[in-house]
Amino acid sequence: MPPAGDTRRLRVGLLGGSFNPAHHGHLLVARQALAHLQLDQVWLLVSPGNPLKPRHGMAPLATRLAGAKALVDGRRIIATDIERIMRTRYTVDTIRGLKRRFPRIQFVWLMGADGLAELPRWRRWREVVRAVPIAVLPRPSYNHRALAGRAALMLRHDRRPAREAPVLADRPAPAWVFLTAPQTDISATKLRLANGSSGTA
Repeated sequence: MPPAGDTRRLRVGLLGGSFNPAHHGHLLVARQALAHLQLDQVWLLVSPGNPLKPRHGMAPLATRLAGAKALVDGRRIIATDIERIMRTRYTVDTIRGLKRRFPRIQFVWLMGADGLAELPRWRRWREVVRAVPIAVLPRPSYNHRALAGRAALMLRHDRRPAREAPVLADRPAPAWVFLTAPQTDISATKLRLANGSSGTA
């Protein structure tokens, strides 16, 4: 991650989440975003505490951050706890803080189809879509629900065809694409259940 005030015109994808634990599905999403969106980097934003997730079953931030860092190369895909540093809990505040710290970086928010389906539950979600372009990656069992959901319907005029993904970072928000990419049903919830723990992904 470049220092505050860096002037390079990087194109950076932001993938937020609890990473409880980080897994290869996260890595697949990051790699797909790098390729389809022609990004310079993807930052995994390991959340101090997702307001939409219960605290029960949530590993400490240091543990989740260490797991995410062990998964990535630290060069093109970076795990960070910058939300802790900025003291933000909501995506809208995180994006505002990042754009203020890195004014010349072109950010794209990355989410799975499940995130698009839940987007109207986010605090000031309309401000989020007006702040940065969004790339949505398919996820089994969520795709139809997401594309037929409230957010997709309200933002239908801002949707761009998947073939325009390489220039999404250059577009002013609101703009979003639904990417065509390989899908995986791996989830943090399944991994925790397999290891005998509980909580939601």
